[in-house]
Order: sequence, then C-alpha cells, then structure tokens
Amino acid sequence: MRKANVYMQDKLAGYLSEIEDGYHFIYDRDYLQMPSAEAVSLTLPLSDKGYVSSVMFPFFDGLIPEGWLLEVAAQNWKLNQRDRMGLLLVCCRDCIGAVSIVETQNIEG
Repeated sequence: MRKANVYMQDKLAGYLSEIEDGYHFIYDRDYLQMPSAEAVSLTLPLSDKGYVSSVMFPFFDGLIPEGWLLEVAAQNWKLNQRDRMGLLLVCCRDCIGAVSIVETQNIEG
C-alpha cells in the first residue's frame, strides 16, 4: 500500500493512503491547530476525522494530467493510466497551485 504526504503551500496538511478498499485521507493534527489552516479542497473540509473513498478522491484525481500529457507520464514511468495513486505520486510532486503530493516510504519492521 502506498502513502503520501499532502502539502498545502509547503506546510504538511495531511496524509493520503491507498488502502485495501480504496483510499484514505486525514489531516495532520498540527496542521489543524494552525490559525492559517485551509482545507485542501471544499470536498475535504478541515476535520480531525479521516475520509474514506472507494475511488481516488475527485480533488486528488483532478491533479493528475489528462490527454497527451497523461499518455507521456504513463509511458515515461511505465504506469497504467488506471493506477491513479501511482500517477498522483509521480506527477504531482510539484503541481501548479497550493497542493503538492510527496510519496512517503513504507517502513515495516
């Protein structure tokens, strides 16, 4: 299962995980305490409770390139265009706008 840190204007805002039945997003506790905290999306309002979806959250899916740029990204990184988490991790480290996605390393022990 893959995981990513979600940054809002270079501040760690939350965590996105690929889980067995879909996806999970939760805001970072320290981020929620910041007076300047903003929701990453209107569809993911600030909350200390996590969000679960059977498909990639529409906001995050919208960050993934479309059309010919999606084809280039999928071919370059040898990803299936239906691997939304994989595409998000490789294409959205430096997005246009306030949000960026950075893959975290899974440490198992």
